[in-house]
Order: sequence, then C-alpha cells, then structure tokens
Amino acid sequence: MDVSQVTSLASGLDNLDLKSQVNTLVLKKALDNQESAASNILASIPQLPANPAIGRNINTTA
Repeated sequence: MDVSQVTSLASGLDNLDLKSQVNTLVLKKALDNQESAASNILASIPQLPANPAIGRNINTTA
C-alpha cells in the first residue's frame, strides 16, 4: 500500500467522523426543539376542575 493512499484513507475517515458528529449534533438539536414544543403544548392544556363530576360527563338526556 502506498503512503499517499494511507494518508488519503486517514483523511477520508476523519471527514466521515466529522460529518457523523455534525449529523448527531443536528439530530440532538432537532430532538430538543421537539421536546420543547411538546412541553409547551402539554403546558397549554387546561387543568381539570377539582370536582371530578364537573367537566367529565355529558348529559345526553337533557
């Protein structure tokens, strides 16, 4: 194996590793953004009343 091939292979592997790390960081940022959005949606859901009989049943005979 020629020395230039070894250096070329090492450089290619370094580039592949860097791309993999960048892709992982982008994925982590996207997951963090989705987690934040989901938390905001869950926080915006109104709380149920203290009385368990209020707001959970529909009177269909009235």
